[in-house]
Amino acid sequence: MAASLGLTLYNLGQRRDQAEASARPARPVGRLVWLHAPGEALLSPMRALARRLVEEDGLPVLLTAPDAGSSLDGVVMQSPPPDTVVDARAFLDHWRPEVAIFAGGQLRPAVMHEAAERKIPMLVVNGKAPVFLRERDAWYPGLMRQVLGRFRGIMAVDEAAARAFRKGGAGLSLVAVTGRMEEESAVLPVLESERAALSKLLTARPVWFAAGLTESEEAAVLQAHRKALQHSHRLLLILLPAQPARAATLARDLAASGDWVVAARAADEDPESDIEILVADNPAEYGLWYRLAPVTFLGGTLSGKGPTRNPMEAAVLGSAIMHGPKTGQSGPIFGRLGAARATRAVASANDLGEALGDLLAPDRAARLAQAAWAVASEGAEVTDTVLQRIRAIMDGED
Repeated sequence: MAASLGLTLYNLGQRRDQAEASARPARPVGRLVWLHAPGEALLSPMRALARRLVEEDGLPVLLTAPDAGSSLDGVVMQSPPPDTVVDARAFLDHWRPEVAIFAGGQLRPAVMHEAAERKIPMLVVNGKAPVFLRERDAWYPGLMRQVLGRFRGIMAVDEAAARAFRKGGAGLSLVAVTGRMEEESAVLPVLESERAALSKLLTARPVWFAAGLTESEEAAVLQAHRKALQHSHRLLLILLPAQPARAATLARDLAASGDWVVAARAADEDPESDIEILVADNPAEYGLWYRLAPVTFLGGTLSGKGPTRNPMEAAVLGSAIMHGPKTGQSGPIFGRLGAARATRAVASANDLGEALGDLLAPDRAARLAQAAWAVASEGAEVTDTVLQRIRAIMDGED
């Protein structure tokens, strides 16, 4: 199909990024699925989809994203090509994908036109709204409608998103409301014998966990713990610093202050009945502490730059989440959790103490944890639908 006036004007305005000239890794042998995530918020569900394609179908996957990261087993991670005709052709000449899946709705007209010319089927998944790659003060007559018409299907997260695609020019039959895809699994492992032994030791004791705590938040957490101890004198705080190397110093300083009865995990000290704070130091044990603590405060959210750990780690393991106002790159995740009333947000050290006291009531923590688990586990059926569509396309049945 000849380029439209809108596409011609768009292509004239694009400049090549010479960095794209760097060598690409070798293409995997056989059939290849290309997945694209336009940003951090959509990378997790696309990683989850990539893993299932590799594990269930034995298909190699190319996953492109602005901050691609390192490649995974069966998944080649790369930056996307600049949206120019020359770069799009070079990219597709090298990778030769059999199908292309774009998350969110970011439109890359040059790449998508070139893919359509090669008869590469394209889908939009987790669709939110169509938007061009660059925000530019220019008019591309009919371009959005033309690009959307190239897709085999558009799978929108909700009806509002579907309306946005239809308004952009997508045909009614092209758009379907399927919902949001599942996130990458956040279930952390645990040594079951260790969990069982500690669970027995902590029987009937209230426990909370400060996960990935930054040094600047330590005073606030200790203040909250002291306040909660007034009403729950057997309360145990498990504290794992964001920088594990700080654990030894922190445990020593807390014990030396004379204000706390402290155990250090690194010294194989157990949280006996008189211990008020257990200082942990091993990042491999986050899964253990989330399972043992009904309530978790996510470090980095009160005075840091955002959570030092993925909020879904606590959510999927049934620990009720408290967090401060700093959500960083996890803002979309906190937004979903907040909309489901699955977290407790706090603004200060005083708020943290009050929230902790409230959540020490088992029924209240359980309600938050159940809502968070529902958010963490949603989307599996949507991912199944996407997989079935990809398989049908590759088998020539769609």
